[in-house]
Amino acid sequence: QTLKTPHPVPPRWWETYDAIKEMRSQIVAPVDTMGCDQAQLKEMNLKNRRFSTLMSLMLSSQTKDEVTDAAVSNLREAVGGSLSVDAMLAAEEDTISEAIGKVGFWRRKTQYLKQTAQKLHDDFDSDVPKTIDDLCSLPGVGPKMAFLALQIAWNLNLGIGVDVHVHRITNRLGWHKPPMYILF
Repeated sequence: QTLKTPHPVPPRWWETYDAIKEMRSQIVAPVDTMGCDQAQLKEMNLKNRRFSTLMSLMLSSQTKDEVTDAAVSNLREAVGGSLSVDAMLAAEEDTISEAIGKVGFWRRKTQYLKQTAQKLHDDFDSDVPKTIDDLCSLPGVGPKMAFLALQIAWNLNLGIGVDVHVHRITNRLGWHKPPMYILF
């Protein structure tokens, strides 16, 4: 989904952006060393790199970066040393569950990982799709994950993955109008 007319730049946007960038340059956050972009670095095969990124994103929901990073490493080891569609399809659900057991909603995510591997195998030549719609057709993947997956796996920056934290911060900065809720 794209905007027909781009939103105007908020007042003082560049000034605020530069200030945030400057403040952030002094801090190393867990996402800098353990984010989903780091998961792919352990894979040699390009498809496996993209798949690792997607698996990391899927595990990251409702989970701290440190826990996600450990779960991705555990999963990679549990399936034979490389995260690939074939390795995930061959893995037993119990093996996957044990490897990712510390992430939030691990039971549901175990199912999503298996179902996603199957769908990638069947519909996408065992590769991560290159469109938002195709990514959002995968179990457990929504727009935020899809935009991040495209950016990291395919170097396609087609949107911003907005979550509750981004929404809260941009609201505080006055960059958008909060929605009006009507109570009945």
